[in-house]
Parts: sequence; structure tokens; C-alpha cells
Amino acid sequence: MQDDKEWYRSKTVWGGLIAVAAPLLDLAGFPIDQAMQADLSDKLALLAASVGGLLAIWGRLTATSTIR
Repeated sequence: MQDDKEWYRSKTVWGGLIAVAAPLLDLAGFPIDQAMQADLSDKLALLAASVGGLLAIWGRLTATSTIR
């Protein structure tokens, strides 16, 4: 692997988190099938990347000092 990215942009990380959460949700009475798990993984990765981008823009616009 040569390209770096933030953890929250990884579908693998989101898929792992959902794979851990799905059985717990099933025990709590909220069943999630495999198709829904895959869909959630994709959507959460996109959401996290969007939030990260917005935070970066907000941080730059509100910054009071430069970076060395």
C-alpha cells in the first residue's frame, strides 16, 4: 500500500465496526442483514469523509495562526 488516508475514510474500518455492532444490535432486537451492513459501511464512510472535509474547511477559516 502506498497511499495514506484517514481511518474514517476506510470502508474496511467502517465494515469492521458494523460487523461488530450488527450482532449486538440483533441481540437488542434490531436485526441487520448482510446487505444492510454493506450499505451502512459505504454510507458511513462517505458521511465521515464529508464531515472530515467540512471540519478541515471550518478549521482553516477560523484559524488564527499559520502552520510551520
